Amino acid sequence: MKRIRIPAEIIYVLAILMLSFSVAMAACTDFGISMIAAPAFILSEKLPLTFGQCEYIVQGLLFAVFCILMKKVRLVYFSSFLTGLIYGAALDLWRVLIPHFNPDVTAPGALPMWLRIVYFVLSMVLCSFSIALFFHTYLYPQIYDFFVKGVSAHYHLNRTRFKQCFDASCLLVSCILTLTLFRRFVGIGVGTLIITLCNGWLIGKFSDLFDKALTAEPLFPRFAAHFDLER
Repeated sequence: MKRIRIPAEIIYVLAILMLSFSVAMAACTDFGISMIAAPAFILSEKLPLTFGQCEYIVQGLLFAVFCILMKKVRLVYFSSFLTGLIYGAALDLWRVLIPHFNPDVTAPGALPMWLRIVYFVLSMVLCSFSIALFFHTYLYPQIYDFFVKGVSAHYHLNRTRFKQCFDASCLLVSCILTLTLFRRFVGIGVGTLIITLCNGWLIGKFSDLFDKALTAEPLFPRFAAHFDLER
């Protein structure tokens, strides 16, 4: 079957919008958000900062670890942090524009149970799909996914398995953080465990489907060449 060609730049924009939307949706269910977003969410509940602003703090720290593991720092790497800035702004915007997602309008967990379940399932699927899209564009994703993409490629690791290990590590950090700051679980629940178990598998399946049906091609090949992680 002939694969459909899609500009990589369009995939990048769609991935940012869908990922930020899915995280905002998951937060309103109060079932627990993804282990990736949990550290920033926990900090936002403690500090006078928005969810998106706390993402900048967490991603900045992870970016430093990434550069240490890669054993080099390239200027182009900072485009991943730029993606994080755009993602954080979009996340805060979704939480302002959509009443169900806005904690000042609708308290997390206040929606009917059936709607919370629907939102949670949709958020998990959209989150996994958007991350799979990030893996198929040359433009760097936010540092979480860039970390997985870059480190797994640099050390020749299975990306799906490495993603699962990374998710589990984020869950552990989130648990330590929330118990240290609140002495109870904030932003972490049964939904977080479900996402931890299913996220890596779903991303792998979506990636396989993408490879079978679609192909991402840059509109600007010379510009895209600068984003080669092995250069």
